[in-house]
Amino acid sequence: MRSFRVSSTLAAPPGEVWARVATIEGVNAELAPFARMTSPGDGAIRVGALGRSWILLGGVLPVDYDDLVLEAVEPGRGFRERSRLGSCSAWHHDRTLHPLAGGGTRVVDEVAFAPRLRAAGGLQALVFEAAFRWRHRRLRSIWGSP
Repeated sequence: MRSFRVSSTLAAPPGEVWARVATIEGVNAELAPFARMTSPGDGAIRVGALGRSWILLGGVLPVDYDDLVLEAVEPGRGFRERSRLGSCSAWHHDRTLHPLAGGGTRVVDEVAFAPRLRAAGGLQALVFEAAFRWRHRRLRSIWGSP
């Protein structure tokens, strides 16, 4: 498994951040304009298999899918995803929101994955980490940093 971690400090309380990041609209706001994910199933965030979400490059071209499974959800605090992607036999994404003194939030994304094609793992690691760094840049642009 390959892994990486990305974190940001935001100038908003965890409840406010959670209300946005725990929705498909929030995820897509983080990914825009490079990618978009379709809403799996009914779009509700809950423990269990949520369904297939297509990952669309530029919002239109299907490049991968995520058979989304949430192992744990703690509203206002985070989630633990254990899924499979078309390109990865295992995809682990943990997002945790940590409250900070003064009302801010530290958002931490920890990602681990097992590429289906071992030779593609290095390129995938670059693309996935760049996508999460972009997502955090977008989060900071929405709420700012204290």
